[in-house]
Amino acid sequence: MLITATLALFACQQDSLTYPEGGNVPRSLSFAEVQWLRHNDLLRPAAATAAPEGPISCLPEYAPMSGMLIAYEGSSSQKTVLAKMAAAATNYGDAIVYCVVDTTSEISTATSKLQSEGADMSKVEFPVKTTDSIWIRDYGPRYIYQNGVRAIVDHDYNRPRNNDNAFSIFFGNYLQQCRYDHDMTHGGGNFHLDALGEGYLTRLINNENSNLSETQIRNKFIDYQNLNLTLFDPFPTSVDSTQHLDMWMIVVDDNTVIISEWPTQSSSTQAQICDSAAVTMTAKGFNVIRMPALRTSGWSGVHYTYANAVIMNDCVMVPQFSNSAVSSYNAQALSIWQAACPGKTIVPINADAVVSSAGVLHCIMMHVPSASNGVLPTSYLRAPNSGSYAIGDSIDITWSSDDDVEVVSVDLDYSIDGGNSWISIASGLSQKGARVFSAPSTPSSLGQIRVTAFDALGNSTSDTNDDYLSFAGGSNSAALISYGSGKAGSNGVPLLGANANPVLGNPIQLQISNALANATVYLLFGAAPANLTYDGGELLVNHSKVYNLTSDTNGYSSLSGTVPSRAALVGKSYYWQAWIANDPAASGNGWASTNGLQTLLGY
Repeated sequence: MLITATLALFACQQDSLTYPEGGNVPRSLSFAEVQWLRHNDLLRPAAATAAPEGPISCLPEYAPMSGMLIAYEGSSSQKTVLAKMAAAATNYGDAIVYCVVDTTSEISTATSKLQSEGADMSKVEFPVKTTDSIWIRDYGPRYIYQNGVRAIVDHDYNRPRNNDNAFSIFFGNYLQQCRYDHDMTHGGGNFHLDALGEGYLTRLINNENSNLSETQIRNKFIDYQNLNLTLFDPFPTSVDSTQHLDMWMIVVDDNTVIISEWPTQSSSTQAQICDSAAVTMTAKGFNVIRMPALRTSGWSGVHYTYANAVIMNDCVMVPQFSNSAVSSYNAQALSIWQAACPGKTIVPINADAVVSSAGVLHCIMMHVPSASNGVLPTSYLRAPNSGSYAIGDSIDITWSSDDDVEVVSVDLDYSIDGGNSWISIASGLSQKGARVFSAPSTPSSLGQIRVTAFDALGNSTSDTNDDYLSFAGGSNSAALISYGSGKAGSNGVPLLGANANPVLGNPIQLQISNALANATVYLLFGAAPANLTYDGGELLVNHSKVYNLTSDTNGYSSLSGTVPSRAALVGKSYYWQAWIANDPAASGNGWASTNGLQTLLGY
């Protein structure tokens, strides 16, 4: 009967399959899809991308979430399940529901359905994008934090459903989030994770990527999600046609995991797999809670599971079933979930309409994590983070940003003095993007580029490159670069300069002027700058040596020497600042000081 119904849903063409609106598309491969795949390959809508750069972390499903994704697909009864979930998420889960519709005309019918089940429509958005099926867990966006900014990791959906497969590209653009694709064939329901840096899958992932070794698969998850993997045996397809982990296991918190138990089928293969997984998770330090499960008999038997639930902030949506073979477990499942999640609201939802199609509640939604910085925006300068640039060289700048509501604009600036002062590159830019900037003509080995994101309330945060940039040919040309500000004394702010650029092998004289006459001058020298407060002034050198000098009657002092001629010193910078003691006109304890001076050694 299922085969006949499925055949009626699809028009099998040479190039693609079609999925009529309102059809009950199963989570597993349909009969028509199996036939189509005998003559066609899975289409790849997007090529693999480089792995995300920078610090990467993942958020588990039990962490704070801002939203829930659902695809408004399937039969009328399946859409009722979606509407009940939307009501639970908006009323008890404090979440936005992104209800994806195929066309703008579908918004009104979806609104009516969600309203009829009590959803708070002020928390519902309707992204418009054609999808093929209700099973958004399997093809939807999987989230990471990239330096605190939400980004998407994508995969090749293990079904020939091309609209579904392209969804994460759309949603990344919809929320202006970066997207990365590791190009492995995968179904997203075969995955759970904790907050401790570990992901969990069945070895379906191996079977679907036979071109990769297990080590290569593990490395992909490390590179793209910073997760170490624990792999379990999959259920036989005769028990669960998807072989997905989320049909029998869910991580509840850092210390608790729920795993199915088979009270009437304790000697079955699936029971042995679950028992083995329970041993593994116990050894990892988890409190393992067992949850009843059942597969009804016959070739059309159904895998009934209560582990395929949805944790959404302070709400837990738990499936319930009407089949008399399993309904006696409904109350027990609710009790187990309440004990596992004290303080959360447990919402029972009848899942009859979806369970016969090889999935339950977790399979028809996707989590969208909260912004990482609370009410403040988050900025990330993706590139550049190091490098040397000649005058006029093109510098490719890429950035991303995030906010709990909206990033309204982004500014880019650069600095040649280690961030003491900034010069605008551009302002009013989009939340993420790329821009080409020409390296400035002023030499510096303290170059920085800054991205600043602003929200609608005027809050802002910034991020800069990890290592200083070198401008002007990597500093092969000798240069003097003044930075920072001095502190005034009797003759105003003392000045520090030099009579020549610090060319290798050449003489140079450092010169202090505008100092107090006949005063003791301390000339600080070091290999790195500083930015500290001392006696109301700026201490600008992380000094390793101090030269004791005396100013003349005009407030002038100097230090002469010869720049070493060693080629290895090309591009090296050294930093200087003078402090003058006992100046009666200086504030505080009588210290006046000069600007900082960077001596960039070269030719």
